[in-house]
Amino acid sequence: MSKPITFVTGNAKKLEEVVAILGVNFPRQLVSRKIDLPELQDDMDEITRKKCQEASRQVQGPVLVEDTALCFDAMKGLPGPYIKWFLDKLGPEGLWQMLEGFRNYSATAVCTFGFTEGEGQEVFLFHGKTHGEIVSPRGPRDFGWDPCFQPTGYAQTYAEMPKEEKNKISHRYRAVDLFRQFIVDQNKTE
Repeated sequence: MSKPITFVTGNAKKLEEVVAILGVNFPRQLVSRKIDLPELQDDMDEITRKKCQEASRQVQGPVLVEDTALCFDAMKGLPGPYIKWFLDKLGPEGLWQMLEGFRNYSATAVCTFGFTEGEGQEVFLFHGKTHGEIVSPRGPRDFGWDPCFQPTGYAQTYAEMPKEEKNKISHRYRAVDLFRQFIVDQNKTE
């Protein structure tokens, strides 16, 4: 029997989303654990890879880590993986106001999951992207920048959408679905 996979997060909303996306038929047990990992500066893949390696060293077993980025077209991809710091300082209103001078509100939400079976083993990356635009914040403010991100083709922000709808189109859904399929395929060969 495979060891449980430790999803490294202290964010209950993120855990709730990932569990909902994986569904009840996911073939591995997922547990969560908050670990203070270093806040690295690099490109998204390297940040995720290094976080995954450090988490597996601390957990001594299979781990799943996530790095989320919000990339503004007008700012050539910034704030990107540093969105957490921008959001902490500016809030959702500030993210929208930052782009007023550019008059270009298009953005891409990017989620990168990293998975490894353990320390020293290969790290697999799973990417999900959703295109949209940054808007004046609308909806509940209980989950990051969701109130100011409106996916292309939708009239609602992530925050305004029912969770089930968001979980069918989000950047996180796309990355988690790739991870889920990877694990399902792996279990077929065991």
